[in-house]
Amino acid sequence: MSIAKRVLNPERLRQVPEHFSWVDHRLVREHTIEKADVCAWALYLFLVAVADVHGLSYYAEASLSRRLGLDPHRLAKARSDLIGLDLIAYDPPLYQVLSLPVQLPMAARLEQLHAILGRR
Repeated sequence: MSIAKRVLNPERLRQVPEHFSWVDHRLVREHTIEKADVCAWALYLFLVAVADVHGLSYYAEASLSRRLGLDPHRLAKARSDLIGLDLIAYDPPLYQVLSLPVQLPMAARLEQLHAILGRR
């Protein structure tokens, strides 16, 4: 069976950051690394390592579980965490590592927070 690869989110094709690393330093600088556990980051690193130029890869659940030493439930949780952080897209069996979401300037984030709190 041949898998037809296609870009899942063309607006978010990853680009090599200025510091020439596929792993963007903003993961640390913006504290994203603190928002998921080690299993999610193991999956992220694996996907970054095996992805093509568009961030695409496909591995069967059994292969990922075996290679990462995660049971299927834990693998699903790791994947869900990365999707929740908007770091990957997933349409079985296709994964796409996404560019990091644009961080809003602090003033815009505070404005959004005030708007949310004002509605309560």
